[in-house]
Amino acid sequence: MDQQELWKSSLGQIELSISKANFVTWFQNTGIIAIEDGIVTISVPNGFAKEWLENKYNHTILQSLRSFDESIKGMRCVISGPVPPGRRNLDAAQAKQSETTIAQVTHPTHKSTFSGRIDTIAVNTPQKTTALFHESNLNDRYQFESFVVAENNELAHAACYAISQNLARVYNPLFIYGGVGLGKTHLLQALGNEVKRRDPKNTIKYITSERFTSELVDSIKNQTIDKFKEYYQQMDLLIIDDIQFLSGREKTQNEFFHIFNGLYQLNKQIVISSDRPPKSIQTLEDRLRSRFEGGMIVDISQPNLETRTAILERKVREKGIDIESEVIRFIAEHITQNVRELEGALNRISAYADFYKLPPDLKLVEKALAQIIIQGKKEIKTEDILSAILNKYSVTDEDLKKKGRKKGISHPRQIAMYLMRSELNMPFSAIGDFFGGRDHTTALHAFEKIGKDIEINLRLKGEISDLKDVLYRQNGV
Repeated sequence: MDQQELWKSSLGQIELSISKANFVTWFQNTGIIAIEDGIVTISVPNGFAKEWLENKYNHTILQSLRSFDESIKGMRCVISGPVPPGRRNLDAAQAKQSETTIAQVTHPTHKSTFSGRIDTIAVNTPQKTTALFHESNLNDRYQFESFVVAENNELAHAACYAISQNLARVYNPLFIYGGVGLGKTHLLQALGNEVKRRDPKNTIKYITSERFTSELVDSIKNQTIDKFKEYYQQMDLLIIDDIQFLSGREKTQNEFFHIFNGLYQLNKQIVISSDRPPKSIQTLEDRLRSRFEGGMIVDISQPNLETRTAILERKVREKGIDIESEVIRFIAEHITQNVRELEGALNRISAYADFYKLPPDLKLVEKALAQIIIQGKKEIKTEDILSAILNKYSVTDEDLKKKGRKKGISHPRQIAMYLMRSELNMPFSAIGDFFGGRDHTTALHAFEKIGKDIEINLRLKGEISDLKDVLYRQNGV
């Protein structure tokens, strides 16, 4: 089996083990260029793909390669400009995927008729004229490289990146939804910037639904509605942020519907974001809802503790702030809702440090975030801690409260006691009573033991952090 056949066979296995979005995004334009001393060298198109394959898919790739050649010991990626021989294998698979993912489109010259999920419509292709609004509204600081990818946003990121590499060939339309401050705008802007970087000739427009409505109203007042429609139908990539604000605006929805259909018919890319899925947007016309649901829908959820920590570490590097890892972890444990709040907390800490002329150590950070942390802790109850312990360790309420020192029970009981003291400041006597009438010294021993073990046991420290993460996220902190 030569290198090309080995990579082709390995890709076949890998494709079955990961999502289609990730496969298209990360394995496009890759190939084996050398095998030496059991080390496989894989060419990748850019540094982004190199980092992802080496860190995220290293095990998957090696496992697949070894199933065909047991002598392979490891792999590495190199950025390579020329197209590797194995590319055509993936391109063929990708083309086939595109055919099934997107309805067939007849590429137009002056007129075209679309036959697929959208009703048959004939639209005149607009001539390139002087546009009413020239700006793309893209901000260069939003790039894929500066976006922290994790479980909560992995699919949304992969879909956006795949679109940037294959405009209007995969996931059209793409609908991204999630709460405020979770990174939707960053992804949308990064998508637009990457498309622009790859081909500056592409016409791109990023706009919020409210700004779109405002421009539409102005065009109606100025009797330039035809030019308004013509301008938007020239877009190669149209990105509409916060589409939920079109809810209840019948005239705007009607005009957007026709622009959407025109672009889709011309095989142009449409990307939309919202704070909720299409089915949950009230007073949205059914015909628009069905168009949105006809493409790919992905969500971005709240970041977990490790993701928040990674985001803070990146922000700290970007801002040039000297903060110890212990302090970053503290911030991540207490600011749990979204990325925007994390950045706000970091700015607050930076301002405190500048004002008091002190280093941003744990003492200063606790002071800077005191009000936020206090508000959070007031909402935590003993029942919340108990519920989190029961779910994490698969024990019952009865197990924790009955007498006995079984290791499988005493460990989660001690952690529960520790949390009730550290998070709720409960008296040790009350904690003892809560757990089956135990003496206060038992609760005191548990608190001191767990507190001491955290300093030397990283696994235990992680358990406590995960539990705090669950507690504060459940209670909207």
